[in-house]
Amino acid sequence: MVEQRKSIFAIASIWVWCIPILPLGLAIAIYFGELQTPTFLFVNRYTQVLPDTLWSWLTFIGNGWGIFALCFPLLLLAPRLLCAGLLASLIGGAFSQIIKPFLALPRPAGVLALEDFYRIGEPLLHRAMPSGHTITAFAVVSGIYFASDRNNRTSLWWIFIIAGFAGISRNAMGAHWLTDVLAGCAIGIWSGMLGAGLARLIPEAKLAANQIGPRLLAFGGLATIYVFLTQTLDSELNQSLQYACVALISITLALFIKAQKPRAI
Repeated sequence: MVEQRKSIFAIASIWVWCIPILPLGLAIAIYFGELQTPTFLFVNRYTQVLPDTLWSWLTFIGNGWGIFALCFPLLLLAPRLLCAGLLASLIGGAFSQIIKPFLALPRPAGVLALEDFYRIGEPLLHRAMPSGHTITAFAVVSGIYFASDRNNRTSLWWIFIIAGFAGISRNAMGAHWLTDVLAGCAIGIWSGMLGAGLARLIPEAKLAANQIGPRLLAFGGLATIYVFLTQTLDSELNQSLQYACVALISITLALFIKAQKPRAI
């Protein structure tokens, strides 16, 4: 009976690895079906009903610094999940850096007249496929999801919706085609699965607050604070969100430092 359950889990895992083929296949169908411009203009037009600030904040989730800051409390709550998300984003970023220059496809602003679509921020012209922000968003949430216990995963489905809106924000801001977002979704999910697998190999003892790994992540939090205070990520509309993230990281670091002190017996 135990062996039968293991085989069922193995089959389920194989099917999970096939899920990203759906958005990737849709991206291919849109591209070769000559629907790239119509789908982009459709999404870009109807997302204008929501404020620019919302889309800018959602695209912030796909920024590596941004999503690291938002997930930083996991350093105390579930360090393995934070490691999974970080490893997944690194894997996804590597894929992005390889694929973008290889395909060298133009972005909407490199093909369409600027007055033909709505745009937030400066026009971006090159390195369209895939959307790096979408890869990062889906890689991190997939890493967190698949590194979680099976019993807890059913309560985490909503994080994929957030990642989806982060991807759509790239269309809303006029930065990417829908095909870029769909491809980024697929690559991000695969990256998340790989990141979760690597994070599971970390011994539990190495994830304690007084170990080198979590302390390095804490220094990453300090670096993120520096970036937020010296740079504007993606859009000026994100400035207030960056300050909020500085506060979030600072509180987490204060609690992390407190956790370093040995408890009195």
